Amino acid sequence: MEALLLFIGVVGNVISVLVFASPIKTFWKIVRNGSTEDFESAPYVVTLLSSSLWVYYGITKPDGFLVATVNGVGIILEAIYVTLFLIYATPSLRAKTAILVALLDVGIFGVVVLVTRLVAIDETTRVMVIGAICACLNVFMYGSPLVAMKTVITTKSVEYMPFFLSFFLFLNGGTWTVYAVLDRDIFLGIPNGIGFFLGTIQLVLYMIYMNTKVSKCSGEVVEGQWQHQRLIKPDGPSGHDEEEG
Repeated sequence: MEALLLFIGVVGNVISVLVFASPIKTFWKIVRNGSTEDFESAPYVVTLLSSSLWVYYGITKPDGFLVATVNGVGIILEAIYVTLFLIYATPSLRAKTAILVALLDVGIFGVVVLVTRLVAIDETTRVMVIGAICACLNVFMYGSPLVAMKTVITTKSVEYMPFFLSFFLFLNGGTWTVYAVLDRDIFLGIPNGIGFFLGTIQLVLYMIYMNTKVSKCSGEVVEGQWQHQRLIKPDGPSGHDEEEG
């Protein structure tokens, strides 16, 4: 059982890292043009917070190494994305990004760490509190795929729901759900189970409306947003959340 759990966890790590890396094309464009254009920084700031919390969960929970490693990679990549926003954004967006980083990635994360460390609670309760916070944040981050699904049904077009992003939401959610079941981890299981479910629905919708002509430009608009659908965001992955546009 341990060998199987390790194998699934490694596979999940690989898939999640690919999802974390999905906005690289977008940020290469930002660097090349020297401007963030109409892109928003908030999804990356929130994903950085999510990854930080999952790393904290992974190092606090016994045998949570695989959760910590993949989100450690997520922290590095998301920190790079946020830094590029601080470099290439307009002064107003740069200020907004800096405020969000201070409030979320420093403030909220710092409060969670301090409270769970300073309050006299046992290790099991500490893991449960951190896990619950991580799971709630990831469920909240599913607003983007739900909006995309509504758009597909309304317009009867997959223009705003690129296939590979739906596929990786399905694959990432499914892999980590299996891992969570084997590891009996409800905090990984609930958000990733939701991700797997939404990914499945998205693939079904894609098969129904796939013959509709897809706009490449519109697909790029959504591509970056959808990295935030993963959970172990990731994101589960998930991730996520706003990107090309």
